[in-house]
Amino acid sequence: MTEGVGLTDRWAARVLLLDPAGRVLLLHGCDPARPSHQYWFTVGGGLEPGETLVEAAIRETFEETGLRVAAADLEGPVRSDVVRFPFDGQWYTQEQSFFVVRTLAFEVDLTHLGEYEIGSIDIGRWWSIDELTATSERYYPEDLVALLREVG
Repeated sequence: MTEGVGLTDRWAARVLLLDPAGRVLLLHGCDPARPSHQYWFTVGGGLEPGETLVEAAIRETFEETGLRVAAADLEGPVRSDVVRFPFDGQWYTQEQSFFVVRTLAFEVDLTHLGEYEIGSIDIGRWWSIDELTATSERYYPEDLVALLREVG
């Protein structure tokens, strides 16, 4: 944490969308305050006021991919943790829970993104564990390969 900089608390639902081949769908984006800081990340985001983790996972999956899922489609949470990160000039402490959704591979539809996401998310891609292990590209969570092996 940066000395003297406050942290904004945030709660988030993250979704590991897995296809029958075991590939995970990741979104590509950047931090608007640091456009050169590009990375891949799991579907999901912050809870809206009064929203449950499951409701947020369902909403975020649709907004970020166009895929409609139901509560019964969600496995988990399969992991919960706390991360700290900067985004758009602000530091966050995020309590996040990961769910798994098993689905057929599909083409990502980014037309439902919120205004704040439009400038920071540009594409989606299905990744195998081997591709994640071999890539030099940045992705989050950093231990995604281990998490994918755990959930199979």
